[in-house]
Amino acid sequence: MLDDALARELGLDPDWLRGEDGVRLLVGALVPEGATPVAQAYAGHQFGGWSPRLGDGRALLLGEVEDPAGGLHDLHLKGSGRTPFSRGGDGLAAVGPMLRELLVSAAVHALGIPTTRALAVTATGRPVQRETVQRGAVLARVASSHLRVGTFQYAAASGDVDLTRRLADHAIARHHPAAAEREDRYRALLEAVIAAQASLVARWMLVGFVHGVMNTDNMTISGETIDYGPCAFLDAHDPATVFSSIDERGRYAYGNQPAVAEWDLARLAESLLPLLDDDQEQAVALAVESLGQFAPRYEEELTAGLRAKLGLEAAGDGPAVAAVVAEALPLLAATRADHTGFFRRLADAARGDEEPVRALVEDPSALDGWLGRWRALAPDAAAMDRVNPCYVPRNHLVEEALTAATLGDLDPLHRLLEVVTDPFVERPGRERYAEPAPEGFGRYRTFCGT
Repeated sequence: MLDDALARELGLDPDWLRGEDGVRLLVGALVPEGATPVAQAYAGHQFGGWSPRLGDGRALLLGEVEDPAGGLHDLHLKGSGRTPFSRGGDGLAAVGPMLRELLVSAAVHALGIPTTRALAVTATGRPVQRETVQRGAVLARVASSHLRVGTFQYAAASGDVDLTRRLADHAIARHHPAAAEREDRYRALLEAVIAAQASLVARWMLVGFVHGVMNTDNMTISGETIDYGPCAFLDAHDPATVFSSIDERGRYAYGNQPAVAEWDLARLAESLLPLLDDDQEQAVALAVESLGQFAPRYEEELTAGLRAKLGLEAAGDGPAVAAVVAEALPLLAATRADHTGFFRRLADAARGDEEPVRALVEDPSALDGWLGRWRALAPDAAAMDRVNPCYVPRNHLVEEALTAATLGDLDPLHRLLEVVTDPFVERPGRERYAEPAPEGFGRYRTFCGT
């Protein structure tokens, strides 16, 4: 599967990519002239535990692609084979997990959230042994870069301050050039990453996205979503929701994502301490002060997003508006309302028909007081439709599409991609794509695919 539109954005010819040389490029069998592919090294905290050497165990950075506007993008393969960081693994990937990343990253992009993007998933015909024998595939994805918090941790752990400095200078030039204008450029870099991640996680929370594996090696310096292994979207709104099969203690539950992001950013700050000040005590004080920007920035982004989702952007800043906004997510949690459906059907209530949103909760009377106060603020239904998706990759539909795809039938995947990549336009005949999982679907579990 090839994303033709993304290929054209990058200045690549989709027809060439479908040809023999293009396919060889997309699986790592053809190295472009002048390119020097590398498996990137990084460290990381995984579920809170320190791993000093991780790196691309099944991935390969082919090189950079310059788009027609002059922008640079990493072209990165996943599942192309063993690397020096494979640690006994085969370096391969199976069709199902790679198609999951293609599908969900496309949906996240369509929702306006910064993300790595899948250019193609190419079946290799090679068997991959996991719990069972599966069909092999290689994912080709693009990002503004693949620099991670774990990249800085790896450099810092080497004890080479000059290496950390050069890495930071590269990150500033590549992602946060405004930081170079400040005298304290490395503190400015830290604060730019903090701001980018606060915005990113707030956007995840607004659409009910659960990343599932927020290790420091999966937090980008650019503020793009990366690694779509055990990710999923909420059906019933519940802050304790965990989808990942290996997250036994709920560290990366939906409601924990802001706190985990702040924890990860503290690890970035630790890596940058030698660049913040020669005096370690002063460097720590500066880092702590900068980290203090995360929570207010996150709350600002979340509140602004909720105001938009509730149609209250033009409603002023009075206490009545603040109360309605602050109570929205706790109300969803208390009623276990369908996250996506609640906000989408709330626009019907703004137009005078409350029945669709009331039908989403077991006890409709629980909505009475809040709905009345919200409607009194004259919410803008048309504005709500523009920011509240009708379609997200519902978990049962993702599984249905991936199961069919692994058996060679791509039609369900194409149909699901059609709606989730145009998520704000409600279409007749696509009602099942907007419905929560059926009762028999059970507790959903996702896997990292390695």
